[in-house]
Amino acid sequence: AGRSGKCPLKVRIKNHIYKCKRKRAEKKIVAGTHTLEAVVAYAIDNYNVIEVNAQQTNYVEQKRSLKESLILQHKPELLGEMKDISNPDFSNEESIREFFCLLQKRSEMMNEISDSEIPMDFHLYEVKIGDSSLEIAIDYIWNILGISYSGSKKEMKQLRRIAQDLYTYYGVSEDDIREKTERYSSLIAALIS
Repeated sequence: AGRSGKCPLKVRIKNHIYKCKRKRAEKKIVAGTHTLEAVVAYAIDNYNVIEVNAQQTNYVEQKRSLKESLILQHKPELLGEMKDISNPDFSNEESIREFFCLLQKRSEMMNEISDSEIPMDFHLYEVKIGDSSLEIAIDYIWNILGISYSGSKKEMKQLRRIAQDLYTYYGVSEDDIREKTERYSSLIAALIS
Protein backbone atom coordinates (compact mmCIF):
# COMPACT_ATOMS: atom_id res chain seq x y z
CA ALA A 1 0.00 0.00 0.00
CA GLY A 2 1.19 3.48 -0.77
CA ARG A 3 3.79 2.33 -3.30
CA SER A 4 1.58 2.58 -6.38
CA GLY A 5 1.35 -1.20 -6.71
CA LYS A 6 5.05 -2.07 -6.49
CA CYS A 7 6.02 -5.11 -4.44
CA PRO A 8 9.25 -5.29 -2.48
CA LEU A 9 12.07 -7.12 -4.25
CA LYS A 10 11.98 -10.04 -1.77
CA VAL A 11 8.27 -10.60 -2.44
CA ARG A 12 8.79 -10.49 -6.22
CA ILE A 13 11.64 -13.02 -5.97
CA LYS A 14 9.53 -15.36 -3.79
CA ASN A 15 6.60 -15.06 -6.23
CA HIS A 16 8.88 -15.85 -9.17
CA ILE A 17 10.34 -18.90 -7.41
CA TYR A 18 6.82 -20.09 -6.55
CA LYS A 19 5.68 -19.72 -10.18
CA CYS A 20 8.72 -21.67 -11.42
CA LYS A 21 8.11 -24.48 -8.89
CA ARG A 22 4.43 -24.58 -9.84
CA LYS A 23 5.20 -24.83 -13.57
CA ARG A 24 7.69 -27.62 -12.89
CA ALA A 25 5.14 -29.48 -10.74
CA GLU A 26 2.39 -29.07 -13.36
CA LYS A 27 4.65 -30.59 -16.04
CA LYS A 28 5.23 -33.69 -13.86
CA ILE A 29 1.52 -34.42 -13.41
CA VAL A 30 -0.01 -37.12 -15.59
CA ALA A 31 -3.56 -38.43 -15.45
CA GLY A 32 -4.01 -41.56 -13.38
CA THR A 33 -6.00 -42.09 -10.22
CA HIS A 34 -6.35 -44.53 -7.36
CA THR A 35 -9.17 -44.86 -4.85
CA LEU A 36 -8.80 -43.85 -1.22
CA GLU A 37 -8.87 -47.53 -0.26
CA ALA A 38 -5.93 -48.16 -2.61
CA VAL A 39 -4.04 -45.22 -1.11
CA VAL A 40 -4.52 -46.61 2.40
CA ALA A 41 -3.37 -50.08 1.30
CA TYR A 42 -0.34 -48.51 -0.44
CA ALA A 43 0.50 -46.49 2.69
CA ILE A 44 0.21 -49.56 4.94
CA ASP A 45 2.43 -51.64 2.64
CA ASN A 46 5.08 -48.97 2.08
CA TYR A 47 5.11 -46.82 5.21
CA ASN A 48 3.66 -48.99 8.00
CA VAL A 49 0.83 -46.58 8.81
CA ILE A 50 -1.52 -47.51 11.61
CA GLU A 51 -5.11 -46.43 12.14
CA VAL A 52 -5.69 -44.07 15.05
CA ASN A 53 -8.23 -45.17 17.65
CA ALA A 54 -11.51 -43.25 17.44
CA GLN A 55 -11.25 -42.33 21.14
CA GLN A 56 -7.92 -40.49 20.81
CA THR A 57 -7.99 -36.72 21.13
CA ASN A 58 -6.42 -35.97 17.74
CA TYR A 59 -8.99 -38.22 16.01
CA VAL A 60 -11.92 -36.51 17.76
CA GLU A 61 -10.57 -33.01 17.01
CA GLN A 62 -9.85 -33.75 13.34
CA LYS A 63 -13.26 -35.33 12.80
CA ARG A 64 -15.01 -32.38 14.48
CA SER A 65 -13.01 -29.93 12.39
CA LEU A 66 -13.84 -31.77 9.16
CA LYS A 67 -17.53 -31.93 10.09
CA GLU A 68 -17.59 -28.17 10.66
CA SER A 69 -15.89 -27.57 7.33
CA LEU A 70 -18.32 -29.85 5.49
CA ILE A 71 -21.32 -28.14 7.07
CA LEU A 72 -20.03 -24.68 6.09
CA GLN A 73 -19.26 -25.83 2.54
CA HIS A 74 -22.18 -28.11 1.72
CA LYS A 75 -25.02 -27.51 4.20
CA PRO A 76 -24.78 -23.98 5.62
CA GLU A 77 -28.60 -23.80 5.75
CA LEU A 78 -28.44 -26.05 8.84
CA LEU A 79 -26.93 -23.11 10.74
CA GLY A 80 -29.72 -20.62 10.03
CA GLU A 81 -28.63 -17.09 10.87
CA MET A 82 -25.33 -18.34 12.32
CA LYS A 83 -23.99 -19.33 8.89
CA ASP A 84 -22.70 -15.81 8.19
CA ILE A 85 -20.81 -14.14 11.02
CA SER A 86 -19.52 -10.73 10.04
CA ASN A 87 -15.95 -9.77 10.85
CA PRO A 88 -15.42 -7.69 13.98
CA ASP A 89 -14.12 -4.16 14.27
CA PHE A 90 -10.48 -5.07 14.96
CA SER A 91 -9.86 -1.75 16.70
CA ASN A 92 -12.54 -2.58 19.30
CA GLU A 93 -11.63 -5.25 21.86
CA GLU A 94 -15.27 -5.86 22.83
CA SER A 95 -16.20 -6.45 19.18
CA ILE A 96 -13.44 -9.05 18.90
CA ARG A 97 -14.61 -10.83 22.07
CA GLU A 98 -18.18 -10.90 20.78
CA PHE A 99 -16.96 -12.30 17.45
CA PHE A 100 -15.11 -15.16 19.16
CA CYS A 101 -18.16 -15.91 21.33
CA LEU A 102 -20.28 -16.21 18.17
CA LEU A 103 -17.69 -18.52 16.60
CA GLN A 104 -17.74 -20.69 19.73
CA LYS A 105 -21.56 -20.84 19.72
CA ARG A 106 -21.57 -21.78 16.03
CA SER A 107 -18.98 -24.49 16.65
CA GLU A 108 -21.11 -25.94 19.48
CA MET A 109 -24.18 -25.74 17.25
CA MET A 110 -22.38 -27.66 14.47
CA ASN A 111 -21.23 -30.27 16.96
CA GLU A 112 -24.87 -30.94 17.88
CA ILE A 113 -25.98 -31.50 14.27
CA SER A 114 -26.79 -35.19 13.87
CA ASP A 115 -24.62 -37.51 11.81
CA SER A 116 -27.60 -38.29 9.58
CA GLU A 117 -27.63 -34.65 8.39
CA ILE A 118 -23.96 -34.78 7.36
CA PRO A 119 -22.91 -38.45 7.10
CA MET A 120 -19.20 -39.20 7.43
CA ASP A 121 -16.96 -42.25 7.20
CA PHE A 122 -13.86 -40.67 8.75
CA HIS A 123 -10.58 -42.50 9.39
CA LEU A 124 -7.26 -41.19 10.66
CA TYR A 125 -3.96 -42.94 10.01
CA GLU A 126 -0.54 -42.13 11.43
CA VAL A 127 3.13 -42.72 10.66
CA LYS A 128 5.68 -42.04 13.39
CA ILE A 129 9.35 -41.42 12.69
CA GLY A 130 11.21 -40.66 15.90
CA ASP A 131 9.35 -37.84 17.63
CA SER A 132 7.79 -36.69 14.34
CA SER A 133 4.51 -37.85 12.86
CA LEU A 134 2.47 -37.74 9.68
CA GLU A 135 -1.33 -37.97 9.80
CA ILE A 136 -3.54 -39.06 6.93
CA ALA A 137 -7.17 -37.98 7.33
CA ILE A 138 -9.64 -39.69 5.01
CA ASP A 139 -13.38 -39.50 4.60
CA TYR A 140 -14.70 -42.14 2.20
CA ILE A 141 -18.15 -40.59 1.74
CA TRP A 142 -16.86 -37.14 0.76
CA ASN A 143 -13.69 -38.42 -1.00
CA ILE A 144 -11.37 -36.34 1.15
CA LEU A 145 -7.65 -36.99 1.55
CA GLY A 146 -5.72 -34.68 3.85
CA ILE A 147 -2.14 -35.19 4.93
CA SER A 148 -0.33 -33.19 7.61
CA TYR A 149 3.00 -33.68 9.31
CA SER A 150 5.16 -32.10 11.99
CA GLY A 151 8.44 -32.72 13.73
CA SER A 152 12.15 -32.04 13.58
CA LYS A 153 13.72 -30.50 10.48
CA LYS A 154 15.58 -33.69 9.50
CA GLU A 155 12.52 -35.92 9.85
CA MET A 156 10.27 -33.36 8.14
CA LYS A 157 12.12 -33.95 4.85
CA GLN A 158 11.32 -37.64 5.02
CA LEU A 159 7.69 -36.97 5.99
CA ARG A 160 7.35 -34.44 3.14
CA ARG A 161 8.54 -37.10 0.66
CA ILE A 162 6.00 -39.58 2.06
CA ALA A 163 3.20 -36.99 1.72
CA GLN A 164 4.24 -36.17 -1.85
CA ASP A 165 4.36 -39.87 -2.72
CA LEU A 166 0.88 -40.50 -1.29
CA TYR A 167 -0.66 -37.50 -3.07
CA THR A 168 1.03 -38.57 -6.32
CA TYR A 169 -0.23 -42.14 -5.88
CA TYR A 170 -3.77 -40.83 -5.26
CA GLY A 171 -3.35 -38.98 -8.54
CA VAL A 172 -5.66 -36.87 -10.67
CA SER A 173 -7.90 -37.53 -13.66
CA GLU A 174 -7.84 -35.67 -16.96
CA ASP A 175 -10.97 -33.80 -15.82
CA ASP A 176 -9.18 -32.75 -12.62
CA ILE A 177 -6.29 -31.37 -14.67
CA ARG A 178 -8.53 -29.58 -17.15
CA GLU A 179 -10.86 -28.08 -14.52
CA LYS A 180 -8.12 -27.48 -11.92
CA THR A 181 -10.19 -29.14 -9.18
CA GLU A 182 -9.43 -29.28 -5.46
CA ARG A 183 -7.82 -32.70 -5.94
CA TYR A 184 -5.49 -31.19 -8.56
CA SER A 185 -4.70 -28.20 -6.31
CA SER A 186 -3.84 -30.51 -3.40
CA LEU A 187 -1.42 -32.47 -5.57
CA ILE A 188 0.24 -29.26 -6.82
CA ALA A 189 0.56 -27.92 -3.26
CA ALA A 190 2.16 -31.19 -2.10
CA LEU A 191 4.65 -31.24 -4.97
CA ILE A 192 5.63 -27.60 -4.45
CA SER A 193 6.22 -27.88 -0.68
